[in-house]
Amino acid sequence: MDILRGRQKESQRAPVVQQPQVQQKQVQRTYSKPAPKVAPPKYYTYRADGMRTINIGEIRDPVVTGAITPVKVIGPTLPQADTAEVAAINTDTMNDAGVTDTTVAIPQDDPRQYLSDAKVKAVDDVAAAIEQYYSNGGELIWVEDGKVSDKARAAMDTLANADAFGLDASNYVVKLPDLALAEDDDAVKAALMQFELALSAEVLSYMQDAKRGRVDPNRISEFHDLKRNPVDLKEGIDALADSQNVAGLIEGYNPQNEFFRELKAELATLRGTEVKEEPIVFTGRVFINPGQTNENVPSVVKAIERKASPEFQVEHADVFAAYDGSEVYSPELVGLVKAFQKSAGLHVDGVIGPNTVKAFDVASDVDHEQKVLDSMERLRWLPDDFGPRYVFINQPAYRVYYHDDNGESFDMGVVVGNPTNQTYFFRDEIETVEFNPYWGIPRSIVVNEYLPKLRANPGYFDQIGYEVSYNGRRVSSSSVNWASAPMVDVRQPPGERNALGQLKILFPNAHAIYMHDTPQKSYFERDMRALSHGCVRLSDPNKMAAAVLGVPEADIEANIATGQNMPVDVPEKFPVYVAYFTAWPDADGNIQYYDDVYERDMYLKRAMDAENEARMGS
Repeated sequence: MDILRGRQKESQRAPVVQQPQVQQKQVQRTYSKPAPKVAPPKYYTYRADGMRTINIGEIRDPVVTGAITPVKVIGPTLPQADTAEVAAINTDTMNDAGVTDTTVAIPQDDPRQYLSDAKVKAVDDVAAAIEQYYSNGGELIWVEDGKVSDKARAAMDTLANADAFGLDASNYVVKLPDLALAEDDDAVKAALMQFELALSAEVLSYMQDAKRGRVDPNRISEFHDLKRNPVDLKEGIDALADSQNVAGLIEGYNPQNEFFRELKAELATLRGTEVKEEPIVFTGRVFINPGQTNENVPSVVKAIERKASPEFQVEHADVFAAYDGSEVYSPELVGLVKAFQKSAGLHVDGVIGPNTVKAFDVASDVDHEQKVLDSMERLRWLPDDFGPRYVFINQPAYRVYYHDDNGESFDMGVVVGNPTNQTYFFRDEIETVEFNPYWGIPRSIVVNEYLPKLRANPGYFDQIGYEVSYNGRRVSSSSVNWASAPMVDVRQPPGERNALGQLKILFPNAHAIYMHDTPQKSYFERDMRALSHGCVRLSDPNKMAAAVLGVPEADIEANIATGQNMPVDVPEKFPVYVAYFTAWPDADGNIQYYDDVYERDMYLKRAMDAENEARMGS
């Protein structure tokens, strides 16, 4: 992780001025104050947008006036005067002065007069679009000939089906007006206009939610950095007025890509399943040592079998087949648990305690349904079309996917940030591959991890071969006063022990995140791979570098073999999505489920609850 990643390539840095190395006597220092810390990004208490009353003022219809010119009437023969003077634009003499857009107040008996009395609330941008439409003479959309139109009923049916698209239909409820209770014609018009305004508000709210998501991810945490998808509500309400197929128009605001369609189909399957997956229940506090008898042992075996990968199940098929439901924690089951602990990145001791039980992540159909809903919401935060060529990193799956419509597509394992140093959720563009990179050590690592060592041994960086510089000038680590957290640059030179391995792939961003090689290859043998400081480590970095540069892997190996630091720009920038989905379709369209390693599903649910409360309480 380069201290300047996201801003400069290594080759663009100010040169480091090499200072003469002077043999210095090692000085041990003591400090009265504890070492400072750099705080990690934080999660917020989600705040939903407030609702306001839609205010329709005086409604004025537009009128276009212009020059009047005689127009020949073609038709039956008329008496002596065979021309009629009608309003028409004389295009030969038309000018800005001759054609004027004006407005006139609507008649007193126009039912739209009662829109001003309607009491409907909406978020500000929905309210503003509605106000502009109706105040400027927009025609009624949902009321026709003094009654609720078929178009309105089609829109209401669409809103009622919102659950099928991963939205909450209770957020878009509109009641039909009970005209039988109206005392007179004025009351009928008032009730119809209340309905007209309410349905417009709910339809636009649906369209906005479908396009950009119900929640603003950037209000959930600092780990989210996503520009919300734009929704032109003024264009949307105009389209509603003109449309003869409002159901198709409204539902068309949902994502149209294959990922969303596959998640939608999975949601329907889960909700339509009559026999739900049996929940696995643990009784009391679970702590089981080898050889003990415990009522939770059958649940342990069942949980491992459900949680395990297909490869794990094949490897331990004999143990699963021989198990008879006994509550004795036998040596065979201890071996099974140890294998599971190793695959999950846990301490391997065969003791079944809280951490092992948590790693089972026992999920039911209800849990899977919520993961699908969360993923459908998150998919609305990204572009509908990922592009013909892109890289997609799914953090909970610990995998990265390279896709090219005109070339090969593949995926590989990755290591992502640990729960303290989480990888962000954002999108950017891949720009550069840097061979034999320096590792510019982020300030957070220098302060939080190295500073205590440097206080005890100021020359520590000199001893391990790290370079320290201040204002572009190379200095000795032992010459730095580490009493506080000095603003110095620290980097590890290229080499076999470099933390970034032999290459890194840059997509400059504000979060110092990139993909890179790693000397710690053993991490890829683990199932749980949230182990880095936030960057994304690749299991096959040479293959990815060759794909993004569009060259053979032999070229990648040749660049590495030079041993020289060498940045190479990609021929054409293309998108990378650093994402977080706990349910996601595989290459065959089957939905796979993943652990919520950062507990972001929980924070998303809190945000959803806050949105529901704000809307239902309005």
